[in-house]
Amino acid sequence: MRNRLAGVLLSVLALSLAATGCGGSSEAAPGAESGTRAATAGDSVANRVEPLAGAPEPDLPVTVRSADGERVTVEGADRVVPLSGSLSEIVFTLGLGDRVVARDVTATFEQAAKLPVVTRGHDVSAESVLSLRPDLVLAETTSGPEEAVDQIRAAGVPVLFVEAAKGLDDVGPRIQAVADALGVPAAGKELTRRSEQRIGAARKEVPHGDRPRVAFLYLRGSASVYLIGGEDSGAGSLIEAAGAVDAGAASGLDKDFTAITSEALVKAAPDAILVMSKGLESVGGLDGLVKIPGVAQTPAGMDRRVVSVEDGVLLNYGPRTDQVLKSVVAQLYGGSGEDGPK
Repeated sequence: MRNRLAGVLLSVLALSLAATGCGGSSEAAPGAESGTRAATAGDSVANRVEPLAGAPEPDLPVTVRSADGERVTVEGADRVVPLSGSLSEIVFTLGLGDRVVARDVTATFEQAAKLPVVTRGHDVSAESVLSLRPDLVLAETTSGPEEAVDQIRAAGVPVLFVEAAKGLDDVGPRIQAVADALGVPAAGKELTRRSEQRIGAARKEVPHGDRPRVAFLYLRGSASVYLIGGEDSGAGSLIEAAGAVDAGAASGLDKDFTAITSEALVKAAPDAILVMSKGLESVGGLDGLVKIPGVAQTPAGMDRRVVSVEDGVLLNYGPRTDQVLKSVVAQLYGGSGEDGPK
């Protein structure tokens, strides 16, 4: 069964990105200018992907196994529709971005900006997708509704499901799954190698010493969504790679997300709070964040210690994850951003 909560979060994220123009802005969040440790422009992840040198030529047809158990035969890859920003990022970074004919609202990087938006996270429109005459649709296991995906398949369009990202270990398998479906397995191996090497290099730069406790908060003020991440939030792998402790999981939250309460935050006792940048903006920046019940009573709230990364890349676990890790480390340990991603 597909993860319904992940779908809800994707839908809320999609709506919030649409409301803010899908801009991927690197401006500091409101309130971040006065004695805070929230994200700054220098800490932001580059809003462009870096394709492999030379565009590979797909060797098709191929038959691959989809994450939903189906065997999918791909006969052409001239008109590709990825149903998430993360999958779009992989296709573009493989060097096949010129074959992508549409994007999900969460595809916020520069090279995809001019493509028409035909899906919004978990709210896939079969009619919009089919109107583009795709020869391949790439979907997350959280994409839906199922009826829309079934309608696309019924029209004869191959749909490949890729396992949703949960941590750094998923970077390589996701890249390879997309590359295999596109008929460029060698490019997949090359991009996997490059991505894993860069992540490894970023991990070597993590300071040693006491491990700060970091809580991942999922915030959407406009929708009154205030959640704290637990064991299955997807942020734990990134937090641990940054040399920190996932405060939500360590406090006993075994679900993916739990509604924020003063009791839960006090028990988690985070030294820093990790948020998506537009989520921080949606609650009024740092000044608004500390007004959420319980935040001001935590070490993170008292120190106003917040790490903010762009929504469209934070938990993608893909070719730009090394930049995300560098940004988190720079903010978490008080870096100026000068040594962060360019």
